Amino acid sequence: MDTGVQKIEWARQYMPVLGAIRERFVREKPLSGLTIGMALHVEAKTANLVETLAAGGASVHITGCNPLSTQDDVASALDRVDGVRCYAKRGASTEEYYEAIDHVLDARPQITIDDGMDLIFHLHTKRTDQLDGILGGCEETTTGVHRLRAMAADTKLRFPVVAVNDTPMKRFFDNVHGTGESALTAIMVTTNVLMAGKSVVVAGYGYCGRGLSRKLRGMGARVTVTEVDPRRALEAYMDGFMVMPMAKAAQTGEIFITTTGNTSVIGRDHFPLMRDGAILSNAGHFNVEIDVEWLESHANSIIRRDGIDSYLLDGRTVHVLAEGRLVNLAIPKGMGHPVEVMDLSFALQALSTLYIAQHGKELDPGVYNVPMEIDEEVARTKLDSLGLSIDELSDLQKKYMTSWDIGT
Repeated sequence: MDTGVQKIEWARQYMPVLGAIRERFVREKPLSGLTIGMALHVEAKTANLVETLAAGGASVHITGCNPLSTQDDVASALDRVDGVRCYAKRGASTEEYYEAIDHVLDARPQITIDDGMDLIFHLHTKRTDQLDGILGGCEETTTGVHRLRAMAADTKLRFPVVAVNDTPMKRFFDNVHGTGESALTAIMVTTNVLMAGKSVVVAGYGYCGRGLSRKLRGMGARVTVTEVDPRRALEAYMDGFMVMPMAKAAQTGEIFITTTGNTSVIGRDHFPLMRDGAILSNAGHFNVEIDVEWLESHANSIIRRDGIDSYLLDGRTVHVLAEGRLVNLAIPKGMGHPVEVMDLSFALQALSTLYIAQHGKELDPGVYNVPMEIDEEVARTKLDSLGLSIDELSDLQKKYMTSWDIGT
């Protein structure tokens, strides 16, 4: 058995929620006749989502959403699954990356599934003739949802998209625990440095930043948070973390982790302030949070190792992991979020895809939340898989919670 199949089967045994959905899809074939186009990180957990959609009757065409996150053995295994074509390859050039996007769209999908909005952006700029044939889409990550909301605000978005990233089951588990554990694992595997006692700077205190900061504290690190939102900055302070601007944190930090989804979070004004040996990594999305272009053009010399680029700047060395791309996926042995976390996220994707298949024609263009019944279904299925049960409201309690005249 080849390694790609082995990886997919290993992940499957830890994805019981998606497994339950797959069993339902096998019986009902609710996606029959549909073509689904996907741009996601092509690795074992994603492969299980793809196989679930194919089991539901869909024809699935997939490529990567990051040139360094594809696992070639998994991509090869996927390309041999009935009803699936995979165009992703690790280390694709910019030209090859967008050629693969075009291959996905050549299949004329009715539903898109994105991680970063590249498929949707390409449809709205290069393949506009296909827009009328799109029922809708799903978006996996924070950066993509931000871009989609900006499109919708400008009335440029031409079909409905479900913001899978914004639902509680995604934010509470994928963003907090998935990013927190996988980013730190990737940093430690790549560098072999100790977290205990380190001065670690986390840029951003959204769900990803919170998860990282809390897990770092549990490992004994001294955590500083940088923020632009006064409310999140205050929350970080009340949670027990130091809070300061990046220009100040740059002078003392030993490890830096960006989680903002924005551009130039660590840039030309910060690099000269950093101590010798500072380690920089990105756990946000696109490779714009760390200004690697400035480093490439201003470094006195550059040493490249597997997963680490070291830039000599006038006697100080700054190390950038994974070329400034997603550190948990783009390092040579990056595995992404833990399997159990992605079980929940991809269960949301599968059911949101079904929702678009059933209701896309009824929805106006725009960004939609995951229906709450889908979010709760995923949570309940996960509880069942863990053998856990919870209380239910009694009729008296339901009435009490929906009444205004409750007496004294």
